Amino acid sequence: MIRKQLTGTETGWWVVSSGGRIWLPNGDLPKGSAQFWSLVGKEALPIGEWQAETIWLIMAKSPTDMCSPRRIANEDGGLFKLVGRGIQLAEFYRSHHYCGYCGNKMTTSLTEWACLCGHCHERYYPQIAPCIIVAIRRADHILLAQHRRHKKKPIFTVLAGFVELGETIEEAVKREVKEESNIVISNIRYVASQPWPFPHSLMIGFLADYVSGEIQANPDELISSDWYHHNKLPQIPPPDTIARRLIEDTLALCRQENDNLYK
Repeated sequence: MIRKQLTGTETGWWVVSSGGRIWLPNGDLPKGSAQFWSLVGKEALPIGEWQAETIWLIMAKSPTDMCSPRRIANEDGGLFKLVGRGIQLAEFYRSHHYCGYCGNKMTTSLTEWACLCGHCHERYYPQIAPCIIVAIRRADHILLAQHRRHKKKPIFTVLAGFVELGETIEEAVKREVKEESNIVISNIRYVASQPWPFPHSLMIGFLADYVSGEIQANPDELISSDWYHHNKLPQIPPPDTIARRLIEDTLALCRQENDNLYK
């Protein structure tokens, strides 16, 4: 985990990040030589490899084109994971200049992603917040909601929320669904997970079945929520997101249910 001052000959992908945002000149993640992108003299940290090219993290703010990483969230999943790593590391190092226990200045580890206090010997690691996301099926319908964060761009997706202290992931699924939609679910089964750097989450995806209750969308979280037939869907999340995978898996079950009704 050794940082180096760029001489101009270094090549690869460049994650220039500050405040949870990244540099996207012309809307794309920069790739090429440090000299081409005028990065000579900057301090950079190699954080991984993609397509045999080094991923470099530069913890700085560009004067222009600093954007939300959501703009490239639909690109190749492997590359976006590494970009997310860079964004989270940049925020981690920014917020850990000083020890939270004794207040002394910290140094960064040369062997792992960590910050070290030479005074009280405390060691800090990047924190990851587990977050559940669940698609719910009722016969040949799926529950979709418009979240408040999608107010300007109406996208309908599945329910999600953070795991709280002292509860299991399965308990978090049931609680979040009840809090956001007022319905009861069962048959919770794990599907997949996805790192999600907004700001430092690990999305843990599930499918579940409806049991009872009438939908009452929580106005603090949702603009609306309803059951949608698998052939009549609103705008849903783009591909390469765990939300879309859960929706597609549920739609397949909805079609199977629909076919069984007419056998």
